[in-house]
Amino acid sequence: MSYERYRAALADEPLPAALIDLDAVDRNLERLLAPVRAAGKTLRVASKSVRCVELLRYLLERGDVCAGIMAYTVTEAAHLVEHGFDDVLVAYPSAQPSDARLLAELNQGDAHVSIVVDSPEHLARLEAGAADIGGTIPLIVEVDMSWKPLGAHLGVRRSPLRTATQAADLADSVGDHPHLHFAGVMGYEAQIAGLQDANPFAPLLNPAKKLIRRRSRPSVVRTRREIGEALAARGLTYEVFNGGGTGSIHWSTQEDVLTEVTAGSGFLDSHLFDYYSDLSFDPAALFALQVVRVPGPGFVTCHGGGWVASGEPGLDKHPVPYLPPGLKLLGMEACGEVQTPLIVPKGLEIGIGDPVFFRHAKAGELAEHTNEYLFVRGDAVERRAPTYRGEGRCFLG
Repeated sequence: MSYERYRAALADEPLPAALIDLDAVDRNLERLLAPVRAAGKTLRVASKSVRCVELLRYLLERGDVCAGIMAYTVTEAAHLVEHGFDDVLVAYPSAQPSDARLLAELNQGDAHVSIVVDSPEHLARLEAGAADIGGTIPLIVEVDMSWKPLGAHLGVRRSPLRTATQAADLADSVGDHPHLHFAGVMGYEAQIAGLQDANPFAPLLNPAKKLIRRRSRPSVVRTRREIGEALAARGLTYEVFNGGGTGSIHWSTQEDVLTEVTAGSGFLDSHLFDYYSDLSFDPAALFALQVVRVPGPGFVTCHGGGWVASGEPGLDKHPVPYLPPGLKLLGMEACGEVQTPLIVPKGLEIGIGDPVFFRHAKAGELAEHTNEYLFVRGDAVERRAPTYRGEGRCFLG
């Protein structure tokens, strides 16, 4: 049983503790890579969902078609380059002069560190920073992939670029900046890849979410194809055309225009990824709390636990008790900063000192609460690895 296996692995460990089940990671890795391999593409690993250098290295070394990392800040990209990673795409723009100079410096060595842009202002600021250093920055033009039926905006608010013409115009204008280089395109379909359509915490919304995911797919495919055609018409070549995510990788790999897809959360299967009607992964990232109180019959209280995820507030952003099975949060308290009470089902014997294993809502954010991950294989801790926090790094704080 998984509970006894994890309990044995953490028997002598101080709690709270976070563990990564490498056996589950391996299974998830194979599920994610199978369609990528079949399509002859590569998979870029999203560091936002991992935030642990050793785990990133493990995924890239084990994944035969894994190539490159998608980072979330320029300073994080520099940290990854320091650790030996040489292909990093920063998936969020920056207008800071220090970031522009750092990007130019990083690209003067053997590393290739690109950054997304979506406006002429981004180009002007990056050009100024790169000119100070005398280097060149590779740019990825990001295009909005939201669905817009009848003028509505169904998706996340990312790039202001909506059409293939707008994307090609910005890509073309990169050539006017001697210290910038057009390297490719990113078009992330967040309203498909990041939208749960089988969420038990908001069941009435699931039919609408299923509709959005299904109906917006043709628009995404068409827009990405048109971008490729518009670039070709202007004689613009690209090294990277990135799209997809864990929630859409099974079909986005089929698009000829894409050179690569991205995934991150699927490797660890945080509990939000249980709520997709077309996905199936194994939980691989857990954290353990100790039971410190039995406040009454049918209840136990754990120490800590308030590791709530970012995004739209809701019960689905709370951690969920996972093992032993059957434990439930109290609606009036949920997960608290210093204690988390749980309802114990009849027949389950659990008491003071016993561990309870939880799953975080978002994969990468677990690393913000712990200094190290315990890499577990079987019923033993195989090795330990510092998270970004454990290395003393916080890239958006």
